[in-house]
Amino acid sequence: MKKIVLSMFVTALLTNVYADYDGVNIKLKHGVTETPEVHVLSDDIKEMFGKGKTSGQIRMFYVDREYQGGSGADTHRDATVLGGHLKYETATLNGIRLATAFYTVQNLGLQQHATQSPALLGTGYKSYSILGEGYLGYNFSEVGLKSDAKLGYQRYDSLMMGSDDARTLPNTFRAYKFVSKDIENTTIQIAHVDKIAYGTFANIYSTGGILAATSGYTSRGINDTTGVQTGEYLNLGSATTGRKTAGVTNIQLKYTAKNFHIDLSNDYAWDLYNTLYADAGISWNCLLNSDVKPFVKLQMIKQNSVGGKYMQYSPLGGTGEIDSFYWAGKVGVKYEGFAAYLAYSQTSSNAAGDDSYKNAILTQFGGMPAYTQGMVTRHMFLAGTKATKVAAVYNFKKHGVSLSTAAYYASFDTDANSGYGIQRTATEAGFDIKYYPKTIEKLQLRFRGNFPRKFAEATPGNDTGWNEYRLIANYNF
Repeated sequence: MKKIVLSMFVTALLTNVYADYDGVNIKLKHGVTETPEVHVLSDDIKEMFGKGKTSGQIRMFYVDREYQGGSGADTHRDATVLGGHLKYETATLNGIRLATAFYTVQNLGLQQHATQSPALLGTGYKSYSILGEGYLGYNFSEVGLKSDAKLGYQRYDSLMMGSDDARTLPNTFRAYKFVSKDIENTTIQIAHVDKIAYGTFANIYSTGGILAATSGYTSRGINDTTGVQTGEYLNLGSATTGRKTAGVTNIQLKYTAKNFHIDLSNDYAWDLYNTLYADAGISWNCLLNSDVKPFVKLQMIKQNSVGGKYMQYSPLGGTGEIDSFYWAGKVGVKYEGFAAYLAYSQTSSNAAGDDSYKNAILTQFGGMPAYTQGMVTRHMFLAGTKATKVAAVYNFKKHGVSLSTAAYYASFDTDANSGYGIQRTATEAGFDIKYYPKTIEKLQLRFRGNFPRKFAEATPGNDTGWNEYRLIANYNF
């Protein structure tokens, strides 16, 4: 028997690396990472465990946010934490493997300002640990197929749901997933997800409401009083509406050719809403210079209430039934280590008297695929929002340095009937610098910044903005 077999499947179709995807989405393939897994084969139970592999990550994260034009003790926040995960996965025996991973985040007690930043720790600024992965896997290469199944607690990333690994610990899920690459150039995923444990980023949305529901998190909010807390597995319906549901059933299809891709996905959130997603892109070599590669991409999301329609919520006397549509386009160019793009998006508008959810795109399970999202500003899914984003990145690899730099600017023209503050234009500029020291293999050092203006505005001139800096060290093993 061969000692090593290269798995022919993609573990998670369109696996979005959300730490990168959070704000500076420069990837020419829309959030796609297709890295085949390597599984060690074994001949018996003893070898199955003896040849298992240990992996993980150590992450140190520091964030400093100072609010603009404010006064009082709550205008300057910071936090320094140490977190990460440790995973063990057995070798494969007759196609079967087992895995478990524990995630933890610990407060280092180095806070300098009066208020802690909430998004690096658990609910109530607490350290916590969680079983983030515990699954049974089966590789169908044993029967001649390029397919794989993973059943149990796991990191799950699809087009409209995801781990959203933008702070210390990601979202994790209980999911049952089958992925096939048996058709050439095509990846098919069929999955069902019934539980979520929100990660540390969820604590930003402690008050819930329409902003949370359109930014990847629950409209109920993350706090001790509603029963929704960070690091606790909850039924998907209970986490978002307080009413238990069957979960989310997902079907995805991706076709990739040399200079073309198309992604299709449908998420049926039982008794909540159905979300149809489509994304397509094409690139080509410039006739005048073959090193110059322009690209064009289009994106569409259609959402409707289904079943018991538990998301109906009518504070303004509207019907509460979701019937929303979002579209976006992106044009850009790549040249050697440089890439840049311009993106535009628009979400259908509410009429006067409609509640805020009716024409919004709801993404309450960590999904954030929009071309126009900022690092922290995710207003593009609010009803009636027109958003624009420009971004550029340069990779210094050709100069012998493992360094990449990126910058972006996003603008969000919000609508008077969005349900979030008053009509205004919110903006966000930001940067992202990643460096991999040659002296320490597998270490990534990262420096990020975001500078929103008019993020929220309850009354004219009473707006919210801040300057935020993040220092992150990721060591993978």
